[in-house]
Amino acid sequence: MEKILDVKDLKVSFDTHGGEVEAVRGVNFHLNKGETLAIVGESGSGKSVTTKALMGLIPSPPGKIKNGEILFEGKDLTKLSDRAMSKVRGKDISMIFQDPMTSLNPTMKIGNQIMEGLIKHQKMNRSKAKSRAIELLEMVGIPDAKGRINQYPHQFSGGMRQRVVIAIALACNPKILLADEPTTALDVTIQAQILELMKDLQKKTETSIVFITHDLGVVANVADRVAVMYAGKIVEVGTVDDIFYNPQHPYTWGLLGSMPTLDDEESELAAIQGTPPDLLNPPKGDAFAARNQYALKIDTEEEPPMFKVSDSHYAATWLLHENAPKIELPEAVKKRTQGFASMGASNDDGKGDTK
Repeated sequence: MEKILDVKDLKVSFDTHGGEVEAVRGVNFHLNKGETLAIVGESGSGKSVTTKALMGLIPSPPGKIKNGEILFEGKDLTKLSDRAMSKVRGKDISMIFQDPMTSLNPTMKIGNQIMEGLIKHQKMNRSKAKSRAIELLEMVGIPDAKGRINQYPHQFSGGMRQRVVIAIALACNPKILLADEPTTALDVTIQAQILELMKDLQKKTETSIVFITHDLGVVANVADRVAVMYAGKIVEVGTVDDIFYNPQHPYTWGLLGSMPTLDDEESELAAIQGTPPDLLNPPKGDAFAARNQYALKIDTEEEPPMFKVSDSHYAATWLLHENAPKIELPEAVKKRTQGFASMGASNDDGKGDTK
């Protein structure tokens, strides 16, 4: 598949009163045309900082991109001026933020907020921009779009506001859509509707999506590939099947083991013990070692490389070294992988519910 985005050794830090926080510490990943890549991890793992770096939205000061390349269609976005980046932002790469109410201007009518990007990037006159705004509202499922285009954000429900935010993000037909936990502020029913909407719109527009979330249940429904992030680094990457059926990193095991399921509602969730490391002083070796019950001595001394599991699957854990002891999957993780396998077996297209 053809790459549309290629991130190489990205490092982002922030100057604070306590010192330099290394929020993103050498991240590598790529995005193919037309696919959805999910980046998952706990709060503070560097997911949102990574996406803001892709958009050129790292505030300077206190933030800075210390190193790396962000290649969009072969062009390094880290080398662009603010003015040049503003032409990419919204037109080629667009973003859906977590809270729709803070993403929308409460003093502007919905229609004007959608039309703004169309007039700036597409050079449309107001009449054409208004017609396109109505089309976009209809496309994202807003009823009576012609009437509601003149309403303000507070006149919409939370789910409808998120649909408006998606309409704004898609207004200029971006090649890449960055979705930063776009369903976190919504209830479960509305969340499912928004996820279905995004999948449907992706089929129609062929947009490539980077989906940021801490919820692996969401990942199973929307992603083609998954990158698991911890302490500013990607520790495992693979297809959805790789991550859900054959997870390799103990942190990924922890995330899967902490997922609630309908099958074992009486059993306790397997929580990941401890807390993420302080990125003011990143630990030596594997950053997950202090929370990893399977940690080896080398984990506290040397950072693991990305070991190849298959052509699509890589994980940064010393447990994959040829001399490492063989560890059985924890029971909580086995239950979930078996659950996903049984869902897949019952699916008519053979791909399972993870696709």
